Amino acid sequence: MFDPLSDLKVLDFSRVVAGPFATRMLADLGADVVKVEPPDGDLTRLWGVKVAGLTGFYTQQNAGKRNICVDMKAAGAAALLLRLGAEADVIVENYRPGVMSRLGLGYEQFAAVNPDVVMLSISGFGQQGVWSQRAAFAPIIHAESGLMGRQSRFDGTAPSDPMLSIADTNASLHGLVALLAALHLRDREGVGQHIDIAMLNTMTVTDDYAHNVLDPEGEIIRLGGHTWPTSYGNILVSGNERAIWYQLSTAGLVDDGLGPEASLEAKIEARHQALSTYFVGFGTRDELVSSLDSANVAWADVREPEEVFFTEAAEERELSVEIDDRAGSRRRVVQSPYHFSNARSAVRGTAPHRGEHNASVLADWLGSTEDEVSTLLADGVLLTEELSP
Repeated sequence: MFDPLSDLKVLDFSRVVAGPFATRMLADLGADVVKVEPPDGDLTRLWGVKVAGLTGFYTQQNAGKRNICVDMKAAGAAALLLRLGAEADVIVENYRPGVMSRLGLGYEQFAAVNPDVVMLSISGFGQQGVWSQRAAFAPIIHAESGLMGRQSRFDGTAPSDPMLSIADTNASLHGLVALLAALHLRDREGVGQHIDIAMLNTMTVTDDYAHNVLDPEGEIIRLGGHTWPTSYGNILVSGNERAIWYQLSTAGLVDDGLGPEASLEAKIEARHQALSTYFVGFGTRDELVSSLDSANVAWADVREPEEVFFTEAAEERELSVEIDDRAGSRRRVVQSPYHFSNARSAVRGTAPHRGEHNASVLADWLGSTEDEVSTLLADGVLLTEELSP
């Protein structure tokens, strides 16, 4: 069984989600990902259930990585990180544009010591431009990209941010695609690359409704699904009400009881009532599902999030997996989604503490001795996290 990216070294300066999610996937695919964390730590170390000093959010995005803790403002820090960058295949960062260059760690500095390196920079609005210096987290991009406005318009509610960091994960995954393309190009042409990924771009390119506003006088037709109450709970059926009616009525499962002379308004009202009656007319879930399947209707149980990882399908597809919780037990994290026929993609281990791998990373990448590591610690370039017993 092959590890697709086992020959790659990744220097990961990123934090929170945009960046760490991409490098988590690289680690799952076998890359040696070294997270470079500042002394005050990744903000996500504060989010979620904490076990052995590691929160759930941080663990989910950083499982399988190694960690060095570096004060990037300390004398000698940039020189050390440039030495590591000279050995890296990939560098990932998502600081505000300009921050890395001011620290002496921009693409130009890394390319000077490693012309083949591929560097991914993720930001809200791009590395240059009128909005480039704006602070940008996922909700900011959800608002600026029109996602919240459109959802508010069609739901008839006040604008609300979704409970999902869509802009962050879109940027991570498109950044991952760009990285792999740049690495392929490097292998073919021998050139490195700086990739500028803006969260705003990744939101609009993955917006399947964008054509409606780009085309003159475009009418937005809401796709997706419609939720119906049933005798056992809510069920979502794919398509709008008109499409659902067509499928069920063609299969002879619903009837509006009206003749051809009925008005459109009367038909709409009668058909809505017939559908509502249909969905509550089954004594069990299995009876309803059997009826929907007979008409080839796509349906879904509207599950509470606590149920998702414990269905039969979740077990078959291994949506989550147990890893060492570093406190003598196990904890669950999401598993890699990639299923290969002859390769492996999986969580490679637990999440690291700050500075946990200072010595091993410097030894593996630079051949550093214990004395050199001790000097860097004494000089305040490297730091280690003090853990409670």
